[in-house]
Amino acid sequence: MNADDSSFPVKVQGAGLEMFEMQVHGFWQVQDTVMALTAREEVCPRSSFSLALAGAPLDPLVDLKSLRGLRPGSVLRLVEEPYSPHSARAHLGRVLELLRTSGPQDALKEGRSPSVLETLTNSPGAAKDGGSPTGRSLKRSLSVPKAEAGVQDGTPPEYLLPGSLERPLMALLPHSSQTEGSVYLRDLSLSCWNPPPGHRKLQGDFLYVTVVTLEGSRYDVTSCPKGFYVNRSTEEVFDPRPVQASPLCHCFTDLLCHLSPAFKQALSTAKTRAQLPPAEVLPTPYRTVCWLGPAAISRTQRNTFSRLGLDQQAAAQAPDWNEELQAARDLPQGTLEERLWRDRTLLQVNSAFVMAAAQGAETLVDGFAETVSASGEEPGFLWGGVFMSQGSSSAGGERGRRAAQRLELSGVQAYSDLGDLQALHTLPTATVDYRGVRLSAQGLAPGSDGPEPEADPEADPEAPAPPPSRGLMYGLNAGPQESPRRRQLLVLLAQSAKALSLQRHAVLGPAGYQVPLFTSVDAQGLLGGDGRFYLLDLVRTMPADANFCPEVEAAERALTAGGQVEEVKEMAEGEVKEEEEKDKVEVGEELKEAAEEKEAKEEAKEEAKEEAKEEAKEEERPKCSEAGGDRWPESYHSDTGLPRRYPHGLCRLRRELWHAFVQHKHTQFNQRVRELMEEDGGFEECAKPGDARATKAVRAACEEVGSVSNLIFEMRFNPNVFCPGVSFPGGDSAATRLQERLLREAAAFIIKQQIPDFVDYCLQGVEVPMDSATLKQALHHRGINLRYLGHVIKAISQSEHKERLRHILRLALAEVVVRSSRRVFNSFVQSVEVWSLSAAVSHFLCCLLVPQFTPAPAGEEPKKKSKRRGGRGGAGASETPAWSAPTGAALTGPALWNLVRQDALETYDITAHLGASVSHVVEQNGLQRLSLLREFCLKTGVQLRLRDYCLDNQNKAPIGPDDVLNIFPLVKHIHMPVADAFKAFRAAQTFIEKGLLDQAQERLKETSYLFGRVCDELHPEACHCLSTLARVTFLQGKTAEARSAQLKAVMLSERVLGFDDPSTIQQYALLAVYLGAGGEKALAQKCLLRARHLVLTVHGEDHPYVATLDGCLGLLLTGEAAGQYLESALKLNMSFFGPTDTHTAFSQHLLSQWLCSKGDYRSAMSHEKEAQAAYSAMFGEDHKQTKCSAEFLRTITQQAVRVERSRREAPDVTEPAAEGLKPSSETVLEQLALLTGIRKNAESNRLQEFKKRFWEMKLAEATEKVKVINERLVSAKTKREGESTPAGAAGAEAEETPAGAAGAAAGGEGAAGAAVCLENGDGGAEHPEEALPSGGQEIRPAEEPSEENRPSAAVNGLPEERSAPGEPEQQETEREVELHATMNGGPDVKGDDTHHKETETGETVRPSEGMVNGEEEVKRAGSHEETNGVNGVHDDDEDGDDTDLSGLEKRKEHLVEVNAKSTKANEAVVNAVIVVNGGAGNGVVVNGAPEE
Repeated sequence: MNADDSSFPVKVQGAGLEMFEMQVHGFWQVQDTVMALTAREEVCPRSSFSLALAGAPLDPLVDLKSLRGLRPGSVLRLVEEPYSPHSARAHLGRVLELLRTSGPQDALKEGRSPSVLETLTNSPGAAKDGGSPTGRSLKRSLSVPKAEAGVQDGTPPEYLLPGSLERPLMALLPHSSQTEGSVYLRDLSLSCWNPPPGHRKLQGDFLYVTVVTLEGSRYDVTSCPKGFYVNRSTEEVFDPRPVQASPLCHCFTDLLCHLSPAFKQALSTAKTRAQLPPAEVLPTPYRTVCWLGPAAISRTQRNTFSRLGLDQQAAAQAPDWNEELQAARDLPQGTLEERLWRDRTLLQVNSAFVMAAAQGAETLVDGFAETVSASGEEPGFLWGGVFMSQGSSSAGGERGRRAAQRLELSGVQAYSDLGDLQALHTLPTATVDYRGVRLSAQGLAPGSDGPEPEADPEADPEAPAPPPSRGLMYGLNAGPQESPRRRQLLVLLAQSAKALSLQRHAVLGPAGYQVPLFTSVDAQGLLGGDGRFYLLDLVRTMPADANFCPEVEAAERALTAGGQVEEVKEMAEGEVKEEEEKDKVEVGEELKEAAEEKEAKEEAKEEAKEEAKEEAKEEERPKCSEAGGDRWPESYHSDTGLPRRYPHGLCRLRRELWHAFVQHKHTQFNQRVRELMEEDGGFEECAKPGDARATKAVRAACEEVGSVSNLIFEMRFNPNVFCPGVSFPGGDSAATRLQERLLREAAAFIIKQQIPDFVDYCLQGVEVPMDSATLKQALHHRGINLRYLGHVIKAISQSEHKERLRHILRLALAEVVVRSSRRVFNSFVQSVEVWSLSAAVSHFLCCLLVPQFTPAPAGEEPKKKSKRRGGRGGAGASETPAWSAPTGAALTGPALWNLVRQDALETYDITAHLGASVSHVVEQNGLQRLSLLREFCLKTGVQLRLRDYCLDNQNKAPIGPDDVLNIFPLVKHIHMPVADAFKAFRAAQTFIEKGLLDQAQERLKETSYLFGRVCDELHPEACHCLSTLARVTFLQGKTAEARSAQLKAVMLSERVLGFDDPSTIQQYALLAVYLGAGGEKALAQKCLLRARHLVLTVHGEDHPYVATLDGCLGLLLTGEAAGQYLESALKLNMSFFGPTDTHTAFSQHLLSQWLCSKGDYRSAMSHEKEAQAAYSAMFGEDHKQTKCSAEFLRTITQQAVRVERSRREAPDVTEPAAEGLKPSSETVLEQLALLTGIRKNAESNRLQEFKKRFWEMKLAEATEKVKVINERLVSAKTKREGESTPAGAAGAEAEETPAGAAGAAAGGEGAAGAAVCLENGDGGAEHPEEALPSGGQEIRPAEEPSEENRPSAAVNGLPEERSAPGEPEQQETEREVELHATMNGGPDVKGDDTHHKETETGETVRPSEGMVNGEEEVKRAGSHEETNGVNGVHDDDEDGDDTDLSGLEKRKEHLVEVNAKSTKANEAVVNAVIVVNGGAGNGVVVNGAPEE
């Protein structure tokens, strides 16, 4: 990928290993090579060794490329090094990792999302048609007995058929039917004689280990610097001396193999068995929580190695997370290798910090650590080098505390993303939610209490003290100070403010003096003891949301109540004057100098004058008091209910909203500038350089849109506006009002622009949200916070397309219910003791999902419960305690739902859609209880046992205490960038948009390599990259490569995003297409069935993507099941998109195609007529899609007539005519690609009309050129030949000119048959001059070729229709037409039908200019001398005539060649773009029957 990335093979031997070969990189250090060796199967679990080359030991920090004598094929020798106590324990840990059996259950036990793909593809039934969606290993565990019979006869299970209401969970994940792993030892633990006594420590004993082999023998093993040996100790006698026959082994497994033959055999078997792919074995950087756990809650195999004691051996010193993170950030970034190493180090440090934060939260909340702070309200904890606290509740109680922690993390992320400002540092930060408690985790800031420079004893004691060299240097409480380091910090803050669009402003400090700020008022900048600048307290980094600010609401009421605008203005002016007078008094008291006091008064007067002028200007502008000014839009409050109060006062806007708002303002600015210039003399006149009217227009537009500059468009925002307790200087009142205006406009922009855009996006049906995570992602992408869910629901409810948006409404309501329930759950679970958590959580879930249930006792079933136990027990396993809600009342279903409704009203201003219970939401909106259960568990960290839950029974508790397996901490953390990989991925996407697939493939491979170097491809964007690579290679015809890349994408998506994430579901559907292309039809069906099962679990059947999966299943399955899925797809598309939509029309055609294969031509014709009517309504009768649908309908009709005639002629003979209309495998594959979006079709009919006009204009131009050149040739030849040539010769020659040349030059459709790649520069034939006529002959426009002579191609089973010369072949965007026409030498066609013509010299002239009698053409074709004759013929001599004639002939030949090449090039570009965007054409895929 890079010149520095040079890899070469080396050979490794030594340490008792056979020689093997491995690839190394020149940029690796020796220690990197050692790390790579420890991961090799040949070396594992050996450790504590070094490398030597030619007998000389190698320095671990030396690069391999700098070693002399190291070349490809060199031999590196492993040299065993002595152990230290730490390395000896690390070696034992590696041995345990090797001996522990790994399987799908391990990930579930740890709460991580497993990968099910390996189980699915490697199951014994994978090669059979109609297999189970999860392989043979899961068939026995399905809760539906009919599933096995369905799998055997090739039909899908009943619960996956359309219309089924059953949602079994047992088939989602592998469970206890898996075989147990190998057993190596009976026991491995620390010896009872451990730790070694003092005299044995002095002789090198580290620890003693007891081993019990499978043969029953017991051994005591000593760990020493040289390795491991068996000592003479027994259970009764301590004798550390080595046994005489015991060898001293450097590797512990070598000693165990010597002691136990059974261990040796088991270890050999484990090494020879098939290994899992590295992507499935490597740990993910961050935990992906799985809400389902193992099906069996009892242990089936004891932990043999739990008593070795290695897990309890904590490090002697906790790591300094801040120092590790900042050291990684300070790594060089000069070369690609340095940047990759830096990104990988950052990811590893942050991943380890996140893991430590999660472990610390569990330890602290479970009560295993004490607080380190004296404050009872804000306790702080220190665990593993991480400082953890719950934060301050001053911002609005518990909800304000949680919001502050979330916003702190967002602010740290914003400054961390400023890669150009490495000198400005932030602390490692994360937030952890565990058992209803949110903890903020941060690394420790470097101490600022180090030794200061000693004061000079000879210095003047009255002189001011020098500024501090470290400590608080920026902030509201920093005080006035001046030093070079502070100036350096201010420069960094100014640069960061520019990058984040924050305005430099001033606020009034505690003593009344002005404090200049580049950040929020809470932020603090300090110089740490390590010499780095740190920025802390970034809660209010982003500006306030004016829709939820109490101050805004109060101001709105003051401005609108009784029309008392003037009184409010006078009050504001009085407050400003009081603040100014206060400032004057304080300055006078501090300085005590009359001259300075007088000067301050004069400055105050000037400021007052300037303020009065600004206010006068504001009053002169009528818009400032209207919707676009300082007030809200008209009727804004009555329409939206905003602004209003929120449960906490920390509502901030998202960065995505600012980007969209600034772009919106920039568009307004450009439009306003153009309007002002048009009004002031015209745009072209004002736009001339030096025209003052342009500057005037720019100034006026800047003032109107709210730009902070009046010379250029620049948007900056003040994060301290609308913040309680913040005062601004009186002189900044105009700037403050401008910032208030901008924040109001941005808040209204969310309601008036962003939410409607989101609704329109969902109506398009492209990548619509499927669950809570995708809904949140789509909203955040447009800058919409989740507190606007109520307004999203309101917008959908008021939309005329409410029925088509029911799935979005369902998701929004589910999000409201789950988030409100989580807040109630957090308060509820905090008061529950640890020993009652399972019962409390199960009770809460039952009250939420089945509000009328009867509480069942925990532990045993009611029938088996003993009556002798009585009711005296506590909250144990015998009975369920009476749980209390956070309000103190008993927690029942109705009480819980009342709390949920109250929270939804306060947060989202919505209660009408919730009803009296959860049953109302389920029945009225089609919401699944199972989907609610999944979302709740994912948002709280609750893990449930894998079994089928009956949530529809209203009388029985569906979830018991034994079903709650665990509660895992949920961590939100900083995302570390992979800059080079993202850059390469964006470049690949650009190549894909241009249709350059070869270049895109190379960039995608490079992106995958870069992701592998940084994060071992365990990254969400790496999954997207691999999926895109699979699509590109599939479009290139490389099916095997596409299959391989997509398999890896599915596996990574399951592990990184989750086994049931919507992205994983889509990856399964894409994999099915590539498997089907490779002939693996049975496995493709399994992938589609699993994808459908996951969709049913996550959302339900009523979703547009289910129609996509059903259409694919209808194409791959056989029998009546295929028809059921196709009918389901048509029904869903009809309900979501309506009858006149491409999705519905395509479903109509697929169903018609299946009915033809069954011989039901009457029904097939009915559905195809619906498809044709839809295409005709969308595109018109002359569109390619409509014509192909009509052709297929005609084919069906003819086939039906033949079948009916044959039945009448031979009624006793069954005619198998239906077999003739079955689609071919190529047709099915292309239809699958279109359904899943691998190939895409354009739908713009406007481009068809544009291209038709383009070809007509080009034909007319070519005809005119030919006519002019023929006239000039006749005139020139007549003059040259004189009397030697008969008068009619020229005309005869002209008459003998073969026809068709001009037609070819004008873009005849006959040459545009085959599709070519976009890399061909001319896009036509290799030798286009072979088709041109010889010079000197007259060129005539070609006649339109007859229908029988027009070439045709059979595509997808039916002959492809060729359109007339004036009709386009396919659809493409106008931008591509302009681009490729310009690249291929063709005319530059603009959207306004203005046709330009480019000459040989590069000049561009219009067809109506410079073409009279062809003078310009002759001047450019012949000599460059001036001509005096008529029509450009020289009068000097015959040489001049010869020169001119030859020039004319050459010009004519060149003209014909250019027109022909331009025509063919444009046609080839059209076909090539069609190949990239949608295959052979829009109408081709409709032709589903083979050619007769």
